[in-house]
Amino acid sequence: MLLKCADDMIKLAEEWGFLPLFANKIRGFSVEEHTPSSLWFTDLEGPWEWKGPAARSGKCVYGKFFGGKAGMVSLEMFPDFANYRRNGYDFDSRYEDGLASHKDKEVYDVIEKNGALLSKEVKKICGYGKEGKKGFETVITRLQSQTYVITDDFVYMKDKYGASYGWGVAEYNTPENIFGYDEVTAAYSRDPEGSKEIIFGRLKKIFPSADEKEIIKFIG
Repeated sequence: MLLKCADDMIKLAEEWGFLPLFANKIRGFSVEEHTPSSLWFTDLEGPWEWKGPAARSGKCVYGKFFGGKAGMVSLEMFPDFANYRRNGYDFDSRYEDGLASHKDKEVYDVIEKNGALLSKEVKKICGYGKEGKKGFETVITRLQSQTYVITDDFVYMKDKYGASYGWGVAEYNTPENIFGYDEVTAAYSRDPEGSKEIIFGRLKKIFPSADEKEIIKFIG
């Protein structure tokens, strides 16, 4: 499938259930490999601009889910993905059991309470910066990998003339704030390993020639 617009990318994410932005060890399993090279790093609208509509669509969830790299998970598959990546834990339970750091909790609590915060706003509230704490990217990437935080939009800064510029600043939220607790935790009744098997089966069906070890590595 050749991707030519944001809607194409969203449809493929829904069809496959998972869609990494960049090429990986599973051949053909990325936006990068299905998008004309003319749409990357040009003045034409391409995947960098499609990320916002995908994150806002309500049809898929966007974040740094795959080995610290960005991609999408369909709303259909997200409950099982969250169940497996969280190992059945809500964040507070994870923290109480000593499985999450204080830094993680601080960032998570700010986003969970406020919702829809730009990365620079989260950093400011939590005291990250040149003269403050370090390691924000590690924390926010880990929270996304565990599915407790997602990117719900990309906001472009504007110059004094009102024109947008730059790559777009990530805006964070929790999936529960956007889709509701019941929707996100719909697979919690299943053993996390059961969710892993469902995800593995889905990907193996789509990519039958893929190395099983690479699929398992991708799942996390």
